[in-house]
Amino acid sequence: MNRALRWTAWTVTVVVLLAVVFLVYANTVMQGTRSAALQVWRDDRVAVRDAVDSVVMTPTGTADGEGIVFIPGAKVDPYAYLATFRQVVASGTTVVITKPTLNLAFFDTRPLSTFEGHAPQVTTWAVGGHSLGGVRACQLAQDADGLLLLGSYCADDIARSSIRVLSVSGSRDGLSTPEKVAAARHLLPSTATVTEVEGANHADFGAYGDQPGDRTATIPREDARAQISAAIEDWVRTLG
Repeated sequence: MNRALRWTAWTVTVVVLLAVVFLVYANTVMQGTRSAALQVWRDDRVAVRDAVDSVVMTPTGTADGEGIVFIPGAKVDPYAYLATFRQVVASGTTVVITKPTLNLAFFDTRPLSTFEGHAPQVTTWAVGGHSLGGVRACQLAQDADGLLLLGSYCADDIARSSIRVLSVSGSRDGLSTPEKVAAARHLLPSTATVTEVEGANHADFGAYGDQPGDRTATIPREDARAQISAAIEDWVRTLG
């Protein structure tokens, strides 16, 4: 009996310890670069509000009726993507950046409608994501009009879908490498737009500093961000 009790106590202790370690890991996020975020907050063309389960970016000028529900990469602060979508929103598109459960997209089972409800004026919705967030976005693509992949690729086969897809990758990405993106290309519709930003790395899709495992970018982050934003702007116009 004593041996059984000791074994039970040891098992419970190990489980609790592992749970604590995981929670600490999941909640240690890569923070957004403060200066980049402040530039967006001060841009009078863009309104930013915290909706508890997401960060909502809306144009203060004329809205185009399109919106993107965007899922962050693993353990990346949602605010790190304000700079990525600054120009996109200023041009008229609403962007709702989700706050994934435990900061990991795979633990978030909420439907797109949860986040679309923050912008009822939007009539056409795309879902998108960076890195792991993009993999999750692929799983939700059947409920959207468009799919946006930033430094990411699909694990689900949506090749027969009629959804409009934009995949933007970086030639210096050390995590979603050009080889991985190319290997998963057959899972996307043949009509998908695939763009590679020469010299950009994985962290260039957000503003959160360097990321472990990434390669060194060979172009300034501002140049990479401008090219990424321009590609998204052109693509959004095809959704309406």
